[in-house]
Amino acid sequence: MRENGQKDGSTDRGAILGGPSLFLVATPIGNLEDITLRALRVLKEVDLIACEDTRQTLKLLSHYGIQTRLVSYHEHNEMTKAAELIVDLEGGAKIALVTDAGMPGISDPGFRLIALAIRHHVPVVPIPGASAFLAALVASGLPTDSFRFSGFLPSKSGQRRKLLESVKESPRTQVFYEAPHRLLEALGDVVEVLGNDRHVVVAREVTKMHEEFLRGRAGEILGQLKARGDVKGEITLLIAKAEEGAAPSSTEVVSVARRVREIMSEEKMDEKAALKKVAKERGIGKSEAYREWQRGK
Repeated sequence: MRENGQKDGSTDRGAILGGPSLFLVATPIGNLEDITLRALRVLKEVDLIACEDTRQTLKLLSHYGIQTRLVSYHEHNEMTKAAELIVDLEGGAKIALVTDAGMPGISDPGFRLIALAIRHHVPVVPIPGASAFLAALVASGLPTDSFRFSGFLPSKSGQRRKLLESVKESPRTQVFYEAPHRLLEALGDVVEVLGNDRHVVVAREVTKMHEEFLRGRAGEILGQLKARGDVKGEITLLIAKAEEGAAPSSTEVVSVARRVREIMSEEKMDEKAALKKVAKERGIGKSEAYREWQRGK
């Protein structure tokens, strides 16, 4: 298939490495065979590879017999290292930027260096390849005509619920990354905010040996994963768009006062303990929860 009128076999911009350039090279997200011939050639021919974890990248390079010099570039040294790499680029170096897996800059370090290279008029050349959220999306079975990728969900429940509330009536598929140890909490918030019946897909370990897709209603998937216990691996969470004509969720977010009364009644807690639990659930301070409780009495 030809795209944008390009002729088959034509020489693209990065076919022969010329002057100094920053190459954004996609690497496998699991299976080491998921890398393009162009990516391998670029990794062999550049002067330097800036990588998130030298140990991880060395596994890939050793597999393909590539001996290019590595330098560490990650979120903790990005501010200083980006400036150093720009000096190298302006001095004539050809540098490849890679992360541990997937495309640089997608929920991974890279944006600062890319923006700086553009500002210094250094050519930036993308070398496309594997992407976890795209692989999960196309195999999810959810509509792909309109979607939104938002990176990692917030780690705090209050912020996470606020984000989920904002996509409650969204007409597009929502795609997120999530840490395995937070997945059950995140799905619990999906059930609370979007309802038991919202369609979700949990894509786990995509392209790896234990690849798995769990597809179904949010409540059902949450139940399945709770029964397993610990959840491991790289996770992509996909949430279906709002169904037309769907009835309002029976699990609407209730007021702080009502929630406190529910906990005191159902869990036999005193007022102080119930307030503390509600504040934690919603990601708010205890004093704010107390004020809401007093207003709702």
